[in-house]
Amino acid sequence: MHFFLKMDYKFLCPSAFFCIICFFSAINGRPDYIYYPSRPADNGMLSYSFYDNSCPNLNMIVRWGFWAAYINDTRIAASLLRLHFHDCFVNGCDASILLDDTKDFKGEKNALPNRNSVRGFEVIESIKANVEKACPSIVSCADILVLVAREAVVTSGGPNWPIPLGRRDGITASEAAANQLPSPFEPLENITAKFVSKGLDINDMVVLSGGHTIGFAQCSTFKRRLFDYKGTGKPDPTLDASFLSNLQNFCPNIDGSNSKTTPLDSQSVCRFDNMYYKSLINNTGLLESDQALMRDSKTAALVKDYSEDPFLFSRDFAESMVKLANIGVLTGQTGQIRKKCASIN
Repeated sequence: MHFFLKMDYKFLCPSAFFCIICFFSAINGRPDYIYYPSRPADNGMLSYSFYDNSCPNLNMIVRWGFWAAYINDTRIAASLLRLHFHDCFVNGCDASILLDDTKDFKGEKNALPNRNSVRGFEVIESIKANVEKACPSIVSCADILVLVAREAVVTSGGPNWPIPLGRRDGITASEAAANQLPSPFEPLENITAKFVSKGLDINDMVVLSGGHTIGFAQCSTFKRRLFDYKGTGKPDPTLDASFLSNLQNFCPNIDGSNSKTTPLDSQSVCRFDNMYYKSLINNTGLLESDQALMRDSKTAALVKDYSEDPFLFSRDFAESMVKLANIGVLTGQTGQIRKKCASIN
């Protein structure tokens, strides 16, 4: 998943009716099975039953809070999934991305990969407020963010998986660290190295990139592929000709088109499925860093597997999400349980 990607989601649904249909089709399509990881979460301090006694209605509060946001804006699913990625990739899954700047530190919200790009903060804060009413000072913002990310995937038609809980919230944030998030302009080997540095592997990178099956991208994140690929003054030769023509018409080579947005997966805009990988096979991947997965034999083989087997993609995505949510977690007496996600207590 290429976290630097700017998705401002100004794309409008064709109609309010379409958005409602999208919502209810997703709800009706929620899987009644759960993918259980083949290996348990690698952290003995987290537990699947952590809040069973202290906040038994947590999952329902999170679910209804997410649904309330989703029915008004189906694009919020991709935003919240991305928010979770960006949080975990910067000093671990400690909800540091939710913190506002203070006199002691510059937070992550205004880092280059996040500025005017990441969204959904108000959704998390609203859910946190409702959780606080039911279970004061019990549930961390970090755990809420992990649960909401899963809800975003499941509601969009993707897999479900169990989540071990018990994370605590960080008490600082780092704009500098957030500026090192993977970029859609980076070579594949650089992106791979950044995943490996977080304890993830090449399989995790390819399958988590599948999160681009939902969401939108600004023209500025892929325009150089259309007009001046790697300084050649010509388009990326790997782009499908018809796809290229459509994108050039939508994103003309002028600064005024930079903030226009288009779906990352135009075949199934609000549906979490494996169409993202089919588009890579057909040379219609939107981002340079996504299409680059087809230029390496190892990653290309995984793309082919996921394009042909949606169940394999769902299973592996669920497993990698568990690994992602376990990066650098705070447990026990470290960190705190914030009362409001945007500020430390």
